[in-house]
Amino acid sequence: MDRSTIVGLVLILIIFAVWQTVVAPSPEELEAQQRYQDSITALNEATLTPEADIAPEFTPTELAGLTDSARQAKFGNAFGPFAASAAGEAKEVVVENDLMIVTLNTKGGNIKRVELKEYAKMIEGEEGKMVKLPLYLMEDEKNRFEYTLPVNGVSGAGINTSDLYFTPKVEGQTVIMRAPTSNGGYFEQRYSLKDGTYLMDYDLRFEGLNQVLVNQGGNIQLQWDNYLDKIERNSQYESTLSTMYFKPTDDDSDYCSCTSTDSETVDGQSLKWVAGSQQFFTSALLADNSFSPGSVLATEVFDLETSPDLEKVSATLNIPVGNSNSEAVGMQLYVGPNEFDRLRAIGHDLSDVISFGRSIFGGINRWIIRPLFGFLSKYISNMGIAILVLTLIVKLLVYPLTYKMLVSNVKMQVLKPELEKMKAKHKDDAQAQQMEQMKMYQEYGASPLGGCLPMVLQMPIWFALYRFFPASIEFRQESFLWANDLSTYDVLTKIPDWIPFMQGHISLFAVLWAITTVIYAYYNSRHMDYSAQPMMKYFQYVMPILFLGFFNSFAAGLTAYLFFSNTFNIAQTIITKNFLIDHDKLKAKMEENRKKPKKKSGFSARLQEALKEQQRQQAAQNGTKKKGK
Repeated sequence: MDRSTIVGLVLILIIFAVWQTVVAPSPEELEAQQRYQDSITALNEATLTPEADIAPEFTPTELAGLTDSARQAKFGNAFGPFAASAAGEAKEVVVENDLMIVTLNTKGGNIKRVELKEYAKMIEGEEGKMVKLPLYLMEDEKNRFEYTLPVNGVSGAGINTSDLYFTPKVEGQTVIMRAPTSNGGYFEQRYSLKDGTYLMDYDLRFEGLNQVLVNQGGNIQLQWDNYLDKIERNSQYESTLSTMYFKPTDDDSDYCSCTSTDSETVDGQSLKWVAGSQQFFTSALLADNSFSPGSVLATEVFDLETSPDLEKVSATLNIPVGNSNSEAVGMQLYVGPNEFDRLRAIGHDLSDVISFGRSIFGGINRWIIRPLFGFLSKYISNMGIAILVLTLIVKLLVYPLTYKMLVSNVKMQVLKPELEKMKAKHKDDAQAQQMEQMKMYQEYGASPLGGCLPMVLQMPIWFALYRFFPASIEFRQESFLWANDLSTYDVLTKIPDWIPFMQGHISLFAVLWAITTVIYAYYNSRHMDYSAQPMMKYFQYVMPILFLGFFNSFAAGLTAYLFFSNTFNIAQTIITKNFLIDHDKLKAKMEENRKKPKKKSGFSARLQEALKEQQRQQAAQNGTKKKGK
């Protein structure tokens, strides 16, 4: 490994280190298994028996004996024409398709939880074994999904629909939630599912409310607070990929901060959709037309060591409503996985919620690496083998450049004895050494920078894969060899938490990457001259150890790729140098090249002239000093 290659590698790893301070994962202790099991058990065993939930100042006995007019009188001040919906029984209503089970609550008429049938949550059980649990979205009891209805004669901003009891009606895969008014009208929420999709139609209907609501020609406000659950093993990294996304109707999608509490007010622009997204799953609300300007999007980041929640994502939306007797507002809810093709088919850039990146690396992930993996997965069922094949494809594509790099490396190896003689001749004159070294490189047709190009060309792939593996749901819970999930770190063994940088575990793929990096550096640097900078000789061996902590908690898919890449590099280097490059023939060609007259390039001539001028000035300065003695 020549000096320039080492410098290039050091720069790459410095960039990685800077990136790590912003988005790199650091592990966190999983919550106790009993806490998870208790919460899931409580969720699954929750009684479906209706439970009376009424205003605290009225007892069930009092309400049971009230006529509609008496009930209206008691609740009228607080709920106006919606007094008939102010008391009732909280019931669960379930509707499902082939992909998900949606549980609705009659109090508020909103979603209580969504279970994804084809996905599971994995936690670590006894003796380190992974336990599979149902995967729920939008399940937190603290969640809010409520409209504020500005009702005539009611103090304050209006009535919150979360305080109303809706009458449910099930028609096949459609659930109608209706809150009636005293004048015969109603506010309705309608949920309709279809097989084969996580997208459900969600429609609002305002019937006979034009004389009930204030400023009906304006907007109805929706407040959506969604507490995201910790789903993946590495909650710290999952948190860095979780935030609130939104899409202006006439602009690119945007998002709140992923790493700190943040809010965005969208004035002057209407929105097409909003989405609370985490590493692999998204809950999104899409308008058939648009949400009115003035939306407020927010994220709240929690202390993951003390909070059971990952993050809180919020949206305050303005729903445009007209002033007719019968109004309908069409929307859609997507509650499901971050599958690229599925989200892209919905349109409106909803696939931007997948954290592939927004720069050129994101483009590489979306339109090169992702389709390539999609093609490979059609013929290769194991994603680890697909990563191995991808590594081989990349190495074959860049091999012509790798071959030139290795030829340049051999040239430097052949030239090493001549360089040592030159340095011995000018051992006390560093500038003369530099001039002669440049001259020899030009005469023999060698270049110390010849090994950098393949590395530079592969850098976009490395950076793209850095984002690709943790963001691609195709690798989630996909096992390969000892790794049970290629989207997060593999665990060879647990170690004490006090050991610095290792976060309580050892990743075997990361260790293998470090070992093969040292082997590759050793093999390439055996004939390199480090007399000018001896520390560089040792740094190339220390560097993999220093960065082991970084890769130790990263996606096993990436560390597996880097390990495979190093293995192919070693094999290519050994085979090419020992069997494909004729050293004697190359040396003869270099000698022949040295005898040919050289035409200096403009840059080379200016550089050599500058070195000569510097040498003359140094000589003159030394002569002046001698005369002064």
